[in-house]
Order: sequence, then C-alpha cells, then structure tokens
Amino acid sequence: MLTKAEIAFIRSLSSRRERAASGLFVAEGEKSVREMLASSFPVRRVLAVGDGAEWLPLRADTELVRVSPKEMERISMLKTPAGVLALVEIPHYAQPERFGDGALVLALDDVQDPGNMGTIVRLADWFGIRDIVCSEATADCFNPKVVQATMGAITRVRVHYLPLSGLLEKALSDGIPVYGTFLDGDDIYGAELSADGILVMGNEGKGIGPDVEKCVSRRLYIPSYPGGTATSESLNVAVATAVACAEFRRRLR
Repeated sequence: MLTKAEIAFIRSLSSRRERAASGLFVAEGEKSVREMLASSFPVRRVLAVGDGAEWLPLRADTELVRVSPKEMERISMLKTPAGVLALVEIPHYAQPERFGDGALVLALDDVQDPGNMGTIVRLADWFGIRDIVCSEATADCFNPKVVQATMGAITRVRVHYLPLSGLLEKALSDGIPVYGTFLDGDDIYGAELSADGILVMGNEGKGIGPDVEKCVSRRLYIPSYPGGTATSESLNVAVATAVACAEFRRRLR
C-alpha cells in the first residue's frame, strides 16, 4: 500500500519544477515502461496493479511495488490508467561542441503543446535524428503527456534546452546550414538540402520568432496541393516536421 506522502510525491511529478528538483519523471503504460527498462535510463520503481508487471524485464535494481486499482487511479497522469507506471531518472547529456556538424539536428522554437512535442521526438527517432535542441520555453520533454506521446522514443533521442538564437548564431559562423520553414520560403521539394545542418520548427501559433528567424540561412516552404487553390492556412508543427524530415531523408536514398 502506498502512503499519502508517496501518492502526493508521484502526483507532484506532473510539475516541471518538481521533476527538476527530484531528478525523476513518470512513464506510464506497457510500451513506455518496457522501453524505459530496455534503455540505459535508471528506473527507480515500477508500480503495477496486481500481476501487471509479470511480463516486464525488471532489473535487479528496480523496485517493484504492487498497487490497487484505486491507488493507480490516484497516481496516474492519464484519464484512463494503464495499470503500470515507472519512476525514471532524468538523463543528463553532454552537449556536442557543434550541433548540426555531420548530422541533421532539429531545433524547436517555443513548441508548447505536449502532444506536438512528443510526436516530434518520435519522428526524430523514426528518421534517425539523435539530437533535438529546444528554446527554454519549449515544452518539457519529460512532461508525462510528452513521454506518453513519444512511445519510448525519448530513450533514444537526446533533447537539450538552451538559448536557441545563440546556438544558431554559432552554427552560422561555423558554416553549418540552418534551415527554417516559412510561408515565403523556397519549395522544399526543389530546394537544395544537405545531409547535415539544423532544421528549425516554430511555435504553433507564431511560427519561428524574430530572434531565431534572423539566424536562418535557408528558408523552406512546404507547398499545398494543388497550387493556387484555397486551403488551410498552415500545417500543424508536428505534421510539418514529418514532411520536412521525410524530404531531407529522401535525398539520402
């Protein structure tokens, strides 16, 4: 049985500040918990209803706690509890000296929706992008909703938070291409694209901010079809990321 203090602590991990203070985040559901246990992330505790963890490859250093359905409802961050939840240590990554040098990197400028953030991490994993750099106002990648949306991809994609414009200015001075998506850019399907560099995606409502925009050396546009017809104003940022990453990777085939 969980104590009131334990329940309150787990619930507190919905807060970015509490995650930072404790160094822990929550992963829920069979897929996410299995991915955590298969990764290099230290998994402190697995909490499961009944025999719900029998199928998990538990580690010797991971504590298994049996909880009741009512207790799982109280600690779960989901509308419908999945039956298994893990407390996982937040990883800390060394930053490379130069992002985008020899590899494609995603940069997120104030992407705020947890669903979009999680989907973008999952897309990065699918397209072999190992680093995402984020402005400090971008959604926390260890938010429970983000972790859920990544479906385990967060264990394979390194996410860094730092002042974005400074990083991009350095990339430009080092001769690293910085791409960004705009409504007035060059058609992505005809534009020259490289196998490395930094691809910037902007905020859901405002797009790429002015401080970051001035660091973009190559403006790209994802055209609608057929051209010249009335259509939606823009694409969802996660959808636009998928289209752009797919085109970058298609050039490598």
